[in-house]
Amino acid sequence: MRTEQEFNAAAEQYLNMVYRIALNWFGCVHDAEDAAQEVMLRLWKAESVPTEEAHLRYWLVRVTLNVCKDLSRPSWHFPFISLADVPETYVSESQYQGVLEEIMRLPKKYRIPLYLYHYEGYSIKEVGELLKLNPSTVRTRLARAREKLKSQLEEGDQ
Repeated sequence: MRTEQEFNAAAEQYLNMVYRIALNWFGCVHDAEDAAQEVMLRLWKAESVPTEEAHLRYWLVRVTLNVCKDLSRPSWHFPFISLADVPETYVSESQYQGVLEEIMRLPKKYRIPLYLYHYEGYSIKEVGELLKLNPSTVRTRLARAREKLKSQLEEGDQ
């Protein structure tokens, strides 16, 4: 980053997004915090960072996904968390806690596209670019994620 002010502004605006993506990836608060810290460190050290907001946001999502992949090697098994353990600043509306817990139980290949599409507002094409997937694969994963989520929620009601 060019200045400390620019870094602070970017960190303030995007830290929660970076953390939520990492939390969706790992399902573990501590690993998500480590990933978010690493992303912010890379932002600080980056020699050239996009200045336009949409490009910076995209850059941060891409870096977050790469950091999560790097921290996942070798393939670790991370336990699922209860969102009751997540600090309140990261869960804004308590009525969604049950749904969010069920989303966290989805396999990562469904959970990440679902999160990027529905919570971060990326288009199917953009999710595909971020995850290096074909848009039709993203559509399929979103449909399967919704089916699995629906069946999980119906099982919980019984």
